[in-house]
Amino acid sequence: MDAWLSNLAVLALVAGGVVLGVRIRRNPLWAGVARSLWRRRPLALLALGGFVLIALLDSVRWVGGAAVPGQDSVSAFEARSLVDRALGPEGLREKSYSAPLAEVEFYGGAALARPGAHLLGTDVLGRDVLYLTLKGIRVALLIGGFTSLLVIPLALFFGVSAGYYGGRIDDAVFFVISTLASIPSLLLLIALVMVLGRGTLQVCAALGVTSWVSFCRVSRAETFKLRELDYVSAARALGVSDLRIIFRHILPNLAHLIVITFVLLFSSLVLAETVLAYLGVGVDGSWGEMIDQARNELSREPVIWWNLAAASAALFALLLSVNVLGDAVRDILDPRTLRELE
Repeated sequence: MDAWLSNLAVLALVAGGVVLGVRIRRNPLWAGVARSLWRRRPLALLALGGFVLIALLDSVRWVGGAAVPGQDSVSAFEARSLVDRALGPEGLREKSYSAPLAEVEFYGGAALARPGAHLLGTDVLGRDVLYLTLKGIRVALLIGGFTSLLVIPLALFFGVSAGYYGGRIDDAVFFVISTLASIPSLLLLIALVMVLGRGTLQVCAALGVTSWVSFCRVSRAETFKLRELDYVSAARALGVSDLRIIFRHILPNLAHLIVITFVLLFSSLVLAETVLAYLGVGVDGSWGEMIDQARNELSREPVIWWNLAAASAALFALLLSVNVLGDAVRDILDPRTLRELE
C-alpha cells in the first residue's frame, strides 16, 4: 500500500511539473524569468534537477523483480525502488568496511564480493556508501522541501490574517506565536519526534510545528505596513473585497520574502535533521545518520573517512544549489527586473 501511495505521489508530482512547465512556456513573463534563471545559474539548476530526479527514482517502488542471491524470504516481498534495484541488492553486501574502489576488505585483507565496484567504499555493515548517499537524497528533499511547503502557507495564513485584520485575530495569533517562541525549539522538537515517531513524515510534522513562528512574525509585520499603503486604501474605498486585496496586493508584495524564507528554511530544516540524528532521534537512511555513524570512525587508525566525506559533500552540494538558485530567483523577481523582462 505504501508503495502504491509513493508511486501515485510521484505521478502527481511529474504531472504537476509538466503542467507548470507548459503554463510557464505559454506565459511571456514567466518564460522570460525561466530563461533568465537558466542563463544566470545553469550549473545550480542541473545539480538540483539531478537531486530531484534521483529522489523521484527512489520513490518509484514495487514488489518483485529478479531474485537476489542470499536474500531472506521476508525482504523478498518488500517493495524496492529503482535505486535499490540498480545499486543496492542485499545479497551483494560486503562483510564490513572497504575503501573506495578497493579490491580487499579494509580489515583483514580478505577478497571482496564485488572487488573494485564500490566507488565510495562500504560502511561498517558492508553497505555501499554511494547507495546510502543516493538514498539520503529523497529524505533530505522531503524534510527540506515538503516541510517548507507546509510551513510557509501556514505562516502566511496566520501572519497575513493577523496583520491585515488586527484586533482579536491579531491578539490570538500573537499569543500562539509568543507561546511557541518561549519554548526551547530543540526540546520541543525532540519531544514531538518522540511522541509522533521517527518516520520521515512524522519528523516533517515536528519540524513544521517548530519552524513556522519566525516567518509568521515577519509576514505579520510586513502586512501591517502594506495595509496602510495608498493603493490598498484606494482598493478598500472602491469596495474591493478583503480577500481580493490580500491576493492581488498583499501576497505579491511578500513574494521576495517567501523566496528568501524558503531558501533559509530549507537549509535550516535539513541541518536540523542532522542535529536530531546526532542526538539519536533522526530519520533512518538520512545523511544525518551517516554523519552520526562517522563520528567514531574518525578516531580509528587508519581513519575511515569516506562515509563522512560522502554525506557531507552531498549535503553541501544540495544546500549550495538551493541557496544559489534562491538568490537568483530573488534578484529576478525584483520589480525592476520584471519590468525589463516584460
